[in-house]
Amino acid sequence: MASDLVRALKTKAKSLSLSSRKITYLTKDYAKLTWITTLKLNNNYLSDLPYELQCLEQLTELNLGNNVFDEVPSVLAHLCHLKKLYLYGNKIKHLQPQILEGLPNLVLLNLNHNRIKVIPPEIHRLGRLESMSITDNHLEQIPAELGLIKSLTEVNFTNNKLTRIPQQLYSLSQLRKLYLARNNLTELPEGILSWRNLKTLDVAGNHLSVFPVGFQFLTLEELFCEGNNLVSFKPMESIQEKEILSLKELSARMILRDSTNKFSMLSRALPFYPELQDLLSHWGQCAVCSMPFLTTWLECVQFINLKHMGMKSSEFIPVRVLLCSYDCFNRNDHRYYGLVQM
Repeated sequence: MASDLVRALKTKAKSLSLSSRKITYLTKDYAKLTWITTLKLNNNYLSDLPYELQCLEQLTELNLGNNVFDEVPSVLAHLCHLKKLYLYGNKIKHLQPQILEGLPNLVLLNLNHNRIKVIPPEIHRLGRLESMSITDNHLEQIPAELGLIKSLTEVNFTNNKLTRIPQQLYSLSQLRKLYLARNNLTELPEGILSWRNLKTLDVAGNHLSVFPVGFQFLTLEELFCEGNNLVSFKPMESIQEKEILSLKELSARMILRDSTNKFSMLSRALPFYPELQDLLSHWGQCAVCSMPFLTTWLECVQFINLKHMGMKSSEFIPVRVLLCSYDCFNRNDHRYYGLVQM
């Protein structure tokens, strides 16, 4: 290892690889390599890094994969020019917020094969992050703050313990690849069309029954959904009696219909009632008659051929649709089916 250091000092090389050298400890002498941009220390037995490495101010790529770190080395909080950080295959349980705050230029973070349960809210400090991978960990939830990292294009949470994803993830409008396979998800929240650039979605091996409203309008190139509890294509005819709507629902529907006319009295009065505006902001639209509704609706399903989404498979997938009334459900000019609990 000393010969590698001497050689690097003489040649002023920008990159130094000490991979697979059975290293257990890195001496502080490596802090003299202030000009290097890439340092590879993967496949060793390192459990810590010398604090003196903060002198490596030009370092943009650091590979610490397949070592024995119990936590992210604290010196990383001072490597503010780091762009790529690999920490896969360690024993890390926590992500220290102060370290995340010290890495504002990070574009790639790989934490695969660790023991992480929680991603702290401070993750949003990685404001330039483009690729994030935390597969094969123990994640139980995703922080809403992840949705603040607008630069993210690829996220991989495969093989964790997630039961839900936060609505705020739909703020990631640049997202192109999302991997959520082998978790415990029972649904994807509504609003999926915000992922207008999404090309690859992997939700295989979860507990999904249907896809959210409008899913068929995504411009996906790849969809992996095997191993779920998806509703099967076995439509049954059903006629339901007309329901009685509450006064609140009837009033809300009237206001929602009228608010589309900007010259109406109700439309002009709404800005003076912010609480009412907030309540009405959660409205939905009937898939049959296109009329608005607030909280009373019927959950149905339609079966979409993946070929119609531009993919090679001719498989049918169930997509959730909402209807405003049994009157619409009982019409015979649509192919939406009620969901029956077996």
